[in-house]
Amino acid sequence: MSKVFRLKVEEKEVGGFKTKLFFLDKFIIGIPTEIGPRILYFASTEKPEFNLFGVLPDVGMQTSEGFWRVYGGHRLWSSPEAKPRSYSLDNKPVKIETDKETVTVHGNPETANSVQKTISIRPHPKGGIQVIHTIRNIGRWPITLACWALSVMKPKGFAIIPIRSSKVDEEGLLPDRHITIWPYTDLSDKRLTFTNDFIFIGQDPEAGSPVKIGTMANPSWTAYWVEGVAFVKGFQKKEGEYPDFGCNVEVYTNANMLELETLGPLQTLEPNDTIRHTEIWRIFDVGELTPTSEKIKGNLEPLIG
Repeated sequence: MSKVFRLKVEEKEVGGFKTKLFFLDKFIIGIPTEIGPRILYFASTEKPEFNLFGVLPDVGMQTSEGFWRVYGGHRLWSSPEAKPRSYSLDNKPVKIETDKETVTVHGNPETANSVQKTISIRPHPKGGIQVIHTIRNIGRWPITLACWALSVMKPKGFAIIPIRSSKVDEEGLLPDRHITIWPYTDLSDKRLTFTNDFIFIGQDPEAGSPVKIGTMANPSWTAYWVEGVAFVKGFQKKEGEYPDFGCNVEVYTNANMLELETLGPLQTLEPNDTIRHTEIWRIFDVGELTPTSEKIKGNLEPLIG
């Protein structure tokens, strides 16, 4: 059975931005028309007013190109992070195309970076939606990068990264897990909770300093819980070298936001070549959840499958 697709032509303001709402199966996706490529709104049709994304129209930093704004919602970057490349301004109108079941947002060419980004959204055959991130080399020489998908989440929740043990040798003598720590991260920070199977990272509006942590998730998903709702990103682990000492999931948080991030492997793109990274988004109404292994194993993992 084909999924239901319906475009709401009227525009809705999200955080002061003109936004088109798209209905894909049981989900509502809001795409701003004057900035991007971005997804500023993501909700289920059961709770249409509950936007899982945080929107931050005025938060940002000064760069050599001008003032870069976080905006919030979901965006596509290329990894590894660098300034000013990562912080190229995305403050111009975007082209949005639709067909029967797919919405595609085309970013403007980033000439200085030799890339152009697109985000395509369509229903997933097994439930949820697919968010397909594509970066094209529009330059004249090869470039090496990874797709980096970042979602600014609704505040006051917590992120979940699975880190299940999986022996790489029969006797368990070799390491099977690692974490990557950024210079400003304090491992004693109360927002971080480590268990044998999961890392939890809380968003605290009263926090005084940022925290960022990354790892190779096992299995290949990450999630964010807030106000009784769990947002889950699934993805495929591909062979290859990953950025930031081997991370396919990273979480950054400060007093303003929490970013739930996934990454693909580094690839070298010849001129006009593309690289893709796909996330599968799902929403589960799980009720009260605490950052403990028992709660995740009992209340969330059975839904993820």
